[in-house]
Amino acid sequence: MPDDLAPLATVLCEAANPYPVLAWLRRSRAAKTLARLAEQPEPFTHQLLDQLPQNAPTRHICGLLVTAGILPRRDEHLARLQLWIHQHLPGLPSHQAALIRPFAEWQVMRDARHRSARGRYTLAASKTDIREIRTAIRFLTWLDQQQLTAATTSQADLDLWTTRHPATHRPLASFIRWLRARRINTDLDLRPEQRAFAATFLTEDDYTRHLHRCLTDETLPRDVRILGALTLLYALPVSRITELTTDRYHRDDTGAYLTLGRHPVLLPPRLAQLIEAQIHQPATGRFRALLDDGTHYLLPGQAPTRSRNPLGATALLRSHDIPTLAGRNTALLEAVSQMPPIVVADLFGLHPQTATSWARHANDSWTHYLAARQ
Repeated sequence: MPDDLAPLATVLCEAANPYPVLAWLRRSRAAKTLARLAEQPEPFTHQLLDQLPQNAPTRHICGLLVTAGILPRRDEHLARLQLWIHQHLPGLPSHQAALIRPFAEWQVMRDARHRSARGRYTLAASKTDIREIRTAIRFLTWLDQQQLTAATTSQADLDLWTTRHPATHRPLASFIRWLRARRINTDLDLRPEQRAFAATFLTEDDYTRHLHRCLTDETLPRDVRILGALTLLYALPVSRITELTTDRYHRDDTGAYLTLGRHPVLLPPRLAQLIEAQIHQPATGRFRALLDDGTHYLLPGQAPTRSRNPLGATALLRSHDIPTLAGRNTALLEAVSQMPPIVVADLFGLHPQTATSWARHANDSWTHYLAARQ
């Protein structure tokens, strides 16, 4: 046993039930990869794992080593972005790298670090940032084919690109703003897309029925009930629910509270009971439960130290007929109809402009309804 793996061996040997650990050692791809790494003379570092294929076994190994205290804890979503930049930028042509590298490192990466420091950098955010850099590379490659540069591109050229590549409108906007701010090309203007407002809602009866199921139906898995209730009550996207940590929950003499934005919100008693049960007896896999080091995600994921994948959580809700988009839209419309937008923004963790837009939409819908009744 290598000396630097001794803490992990201690954790495994102290498991109350050894059989899940033995099964993992014999069958898991992660265990086989870990054994091969243990035969090498290099010490275990994040840099060593970053050289491996970034797949589920590698992420699981990283989580185990962080759990055992062998590797320091880091923001894995931020590390994912940084690793992608280091892997893809060196292969760019020099004239493209001269633009993409400062954009990626001084704009995208700096903003990601700020969000990470506030605890708001999620898996979805890292994917969005990677897409922005990848889209900027595609745009510069297209300019090369048109025998143009970022400095000589006209507004007509940019409009032609967005017409041919409509799906890249939003991810390219950050790069265009960066070109303007650095005075590389101040003639370009990528106006925001005119997006239709949300049109998918639940009827009052359906909304009540789904919420009642999440709060009272004991045949549903606990994680499904928590995900559904938080979506239907507080209009939270699944990606934010999966990032919630147990330290955001507290109880005092007045009730149970969960901090979603700047201020804690009062929880219904049934939802508070579900969250307390999840905290004290998290429904995790057998091996993850054995190696829980206090990551404190309310909904832990497959790999230790990571939260549940939001795509998988969304699929789980759909498999139990719990609406996500329509349920969230209905909850948000209900909230802004009863409270000022700034209060909704503070409680639910929304941008004030988003809450204001929803309040305006709710007011317009009510006005049109009254006009139709007259």
